[in-house]
Amino acid sequence: MTTIDARTDPPTAADERTMLSAWLDWHRGTVHRKCAGLDPALASAAPLATSPLVSAGGIVAHLRWVEHYWFEVVLLGLPDRGPSTPADPDAEWRAGGERPLPELLAEYEAQCARSREIAGRLELNSGARRRRVGESPVTLRWVLVHLLEETARHNGHLDIVRELADGVTGE
Repeated sequence: MTTIDARTDPPTAADERTMLSAWLDWHRGTVHRKCAGLDPALASAAPLATSPLVSAGGIVAHLRWVEHYWFEVVLLGLPDRGPSTPADPDAEWRAGGERPLPELLAEYEAQCARSREIAGRLELNSGARRRRVGESPVTLRWVLVHLLEETARHNGHLDIVRELADGVTGE
């Protein structure tokens, strides 16, 4: 399980799989670090007037379902269990603002563990079972790079939300 104390720097030299996995885990750990010690009342605060669903809880819930979608739905072809629908595309963000942050973080970590298990069974060039019409399937390599980008970008959002919520800053 990832905790704020368990985050370790990725190796400076390693094979591609190790490097991608280590950096993704570092960013996953950063999600936990950004949320550590946040007052429960502030976890659902959406301090950006132009983004009323962007709260710490909303970001964590979103990242949980992003992990589910890319590893389980796209790579393995399993059913999408996420709360968002075409009629309610923001359901995961809204739920993140309504549920306790510790529960959301535990669900995120469980989903990350599932993603690690799936990635461990596949080759980097393994093609996804689902793809967009007219496009080639993405590979595990592509998914790992995309999750790195997505998680790092949302860690930047967590930086802003956290600082506006209670003034806490840091890596």
